[in-house]
Amino acid sequence: MALIDGMLQELEQETKTTRRLLERVPDNRLAWKPHEKARTLGELAMHVAMVPGGVAQLIASPSPAQAPEFTDPTLKSAAELIPALDQSIATAAKTLAGMDDAAFMATWRLMRGDRELVAVPRGAMLRSVMLNHWYHHRGQLTAYLRELDVPIPSIYGPSADENPFG
Repeated sequence: MALIDGMLQELEQETKTTRRLLERVPDNRLAWKPHEKARTLGELAMHVAMVPGGVAQLIASPSPAQAPEFTDPTLKSAAELIPALDQSIATAAKTLAGMDDAAFMATWRLMRGDRELVAVPRGAMLRSVMLNHWYHHRGQLTAYLRELDVPIPSIYGPSADENPFG
């Protein structure tokens, strides 16, 4: 079993949870944000939908890679979220499926011009940014939805609104 296989299995499992959450984003509240410095609900939800594919492509790119400029995509409708998630996951799965153990363990470098920002094994960067960063923003999204009185789905067990064990 290749080292990447466990990460691909986790990505597949976590996608189910992310899908349940994105399906609950209310179309009429996309411009809402909890603070003036925060992303809007629509921006955060689209970021959650797009993280895996974008990050997988970046980290699978030749090293050293230049740090991209991140901008939040404009979301016109909550109906865009699930297709964006599906595309992102398909991109991540396809990109990572071809990664052998040597590439997974190889040091990957991210640069801003001539300055090295990070140098870590590709697998560690995928774990940190593609998965952990994704989970972090998914958690933020649950807090946004709670503030809007949207029922929160079960994520790793019961939520206050849903008990998969009951």
